[in-house]
Amino acid sequence: MYKLCFYVPESHLEPVKKAIFAAGGGRIGAYDSCCWQALGQGQFRPLEGSSPYLGQTGTVEHVAEWKVEMVVADEVIHEAVKALKKAHPYETPAFEVWRLSDLVF
Repeated sequence: MYKLCFYVPESHLEPVKKAIFAAGGGRIGAYDSCCWQALGQGQFRPLEGSSPYLGQTGTVEHVAEWKVEMVVADEVIHEAVKALKKAHPYETPAFEVWRLSDLVF
């Protein structure tokens, strides 16, 4: 099992989540479409040669973004990340993938 975390502007929050859910992400036991999300503020500066979705080359941009976290099963993690990249509006979306341990008590 993995945990997938990513940042996305509000305009694309639901479409990106739906794409990852369709790829099999966000399933826990007998539940699907599971995630946790929180609103925050992102910052970036597009450099020369970039094609930013928001902002102008050379200028620091601040934008409201959602951080979304969800679990993803081993067998669908690659498809989930592909879905994230395809649905996300940013040229290079920021995301993390963490391997989770299954602790048995």
